[in-house]
Amino acid sequence: MTETRTDLPTAVQVLVRYLEGEGVGHIFGIPGGPLMPLYEALFERATIRPVLSKHEEGAAFMADGYARVRRGLGVCCVTTGPGATNALTGVACACADSTPVLILSALVATSHFGKGAAQESTPFGIDLVDLYKPVTKASVMLSNPEKIAETVRFALRTAMSGRTGPVHLSLPADFMKRKVPLDAVSPGRYRASPESFDRASVREAARRLVRARRPAMLLGHGVDLSGAFEAARRLAERLCIPVATSPKGKGVFPEDHLLSLGVFGFAGSPQAEAYFLSGETDVLITVGTSLGELSTNSWDARLRPKDALIQIDSDPHEMGKNYPAHLPVVGDAKTVLTELLFQVERELRWQDPGSAPMREMDRLRDFKAEHPRCLNAGALEDDSLPLKPQRAVRELREALPHDAIVFVDIGNVMAWMLHYFPVYEPGSFHINLGLASMGHAGPASIGGQLAAPERTVIAVIGDAAFAMNGMEIHTAVENDLPVVWVVLNNGGLGMVHHGERLQFGGKFSTSKFSRPIDVAGVASSLGAAVARVEKPGELAEVMTRVLKARRPAVVEVMVDMEAAPPMGSRIEALNKFFDQTATTVPGVVREVLAGER
Repeated sequence: MTETRTDLPTAVQVLVRYLEGEGVGHIFGIPGGPLMPLYEALFERATIRPVLSKHEEGAAFMADGYARVRRGLGVCCVTTGPGATNALTGVACACADSTPVLILSALVATSHFGKGAAQESTPFGIDLVDLYKPVTKASVMLSNPEKIAETVRFALRTAMSGRTGPVHLSLPADFMKRKVPLDAVSPGRYRASPESFDRASVREAARRLVRARRPAMLLGHGVDLSGAFEAARRLAERLCIPVATSPKGKGVFPEDHLLSLGVFGFAGSPQAEAYFLSGETDVLITVGTSLGELSTNSWDARLRPKDALIQIDSDPHEMGKNYPAHLPVVGDAKTVLTELLFQVERELRWQDPGSAPMREMDRLRDFKAEHPRCLNAGALEDDSLPLKPQRAVRELREALPHDAIVFVDIGNVMAWMLHYFPVYEPGSFHINLGLASMGHAGPASIGGQLAAPERTVIAVIGDAAFAMNGMEIHTAVENDLPVVWVVLNNGGLGMVHHGERLQFGGKFSTSKFSRPIDVAGVASSLGAAVARVEKPGELAEVMTRVLKARRPAVVEVMVDMEAAPPMGSRIEALNKFFDQTATTVPGVVREVLAGER
């Protein structure tokens, strides 16, 4: 029986069917006139639920958090003009962190292009397609409704293949409801699985690792993107390799493991710094890290190994970019590490390990006993007022289940959490350090909660970041999501405050609020449960109560603005940016940045 034109789906219905095939259950956005055919199709299909954000940047951040937790596609939708421009920072954040997000934007009808239609954003004015090109893997406009299936397959294949990332698809209003032939294809038939790798490089990497005397492993965000946690852990255990993570990769290796040295780089662990910069590492294997400023202590030359750098990354453009790679291995982290482990086993068949692994573990225990895991550890127990952020972070960790999913925002909170908050379950810690956009963690936690409704999900943010996207707590309330936002309120932009003080001698101040934000008051007006913490010992009790209630909540924690976070490498990098002759941070500044008051 031949399908009649009236039996055919619309172009936008075909789009929705492809999103269903990718397992998408939610789309985040704000409706607008030209975008309404998409919402009509979502209503008719009733398989994907639209989530109404309060700002398009928040919608993009939600899609980003959703994609991070489910390790799959996240989708946001925006209307033409300001709707699309508002989402730009959120999409740029996804691009910098290689998060697969599809952003769907509406356009006015093609017959109205160039005529000054309301909110027009076409090639005749503010061109959305061109605007999104620098922050996406691809930015395209649907050129013909008959090509919807082909165009969507291209978008999904691009977003989900190789080094994943965002893709922008712009949809003219007059194309969306046009009847088109149904052309449905399953994901496995239009995009490949990331299973390719260079076998010769893997063999050589195995030989070098097996023969190494002082190997080390630095794991980055790419381990999280590929879900390579178990493969990384098994390889480290098999060869007794000490492991550190980049700041963005924090948590991809359990931080209570004997082989863990914590975070290396910005706000990192003294253990990791002492080991990786000792000059004793002969073979360094890095996985899924670009070795940028924050993950190398501002490109410290001492990170270079004596014999070989084995760099594993899905993006060939990262190879040798900042440090010469003796052995670049291009491929998906999980696939490469799994094959590398197999090859290591083959190499070890011809060797007698004897008691070497036991000796290495004893040596590592002695090393860790000599070097502290964190700076100023006494602050974790500090009972003084105002409440110290270190103490608050300790109480927060004690109150949370080990597998809680934690989104961390930018500012002082990222330094406190990177340094003092141990992560035990791989894939449970998320921070957008690629673009380092303030205001990300709150909306992203909403997307994360929808991706993992059975898990405890929290956002840890500062009051300045809350000011940027705090209205999204209303989205959590409307959807009855038990997300908990923990807001460390110090009355301003804390990291900027310390930068002003240490770089410019405190001769000016632009970072303190003249009127502190009443975070609990704002959150209460939006319908969330609220609590305010001011004294040591209160946060653990409040969090236990709030988590048990399983409803949207905001916990405002009043902390000391003058507590200096461990941010020395960042200040050193800034000093070099401003003065290319600068090589070190003055000693007194370094002491303060090390966490001393």
